[in-house]
Amino acid sequence: MTTEQSIINYIADVWLDGDADGLDAQLPIAELNIIDSAGIFDLVHYLQSDFRITVPLREISPANFQSVDTIAALVERLRSQGESVR
Repeated sequence: MTTEQSIINYIADVWLDGDADGLDAQLPIAELNIIDSAGIFDLVHYLQSDFRITVPLREISPANFQSVDTIAALVERLRSQGESVR
């Protein structure tokens, strides 16, 4: 499973009652009106545990959480920079 698909599945399971219809990697997450600021931290926790990375506080910004694509890019960038959980 790709990083994008894993994130889509998580968002669908947690906030959309498992219904991923219409949710794709480019859709702006803000348009869903389902994830609030507390939800972002829940999503960060998921990313850290599922992808075994550490998301530094400085990376928790609207630019990195605009869409599934931008979240997946963050995950891949942190993996390549070695921001792994030890």
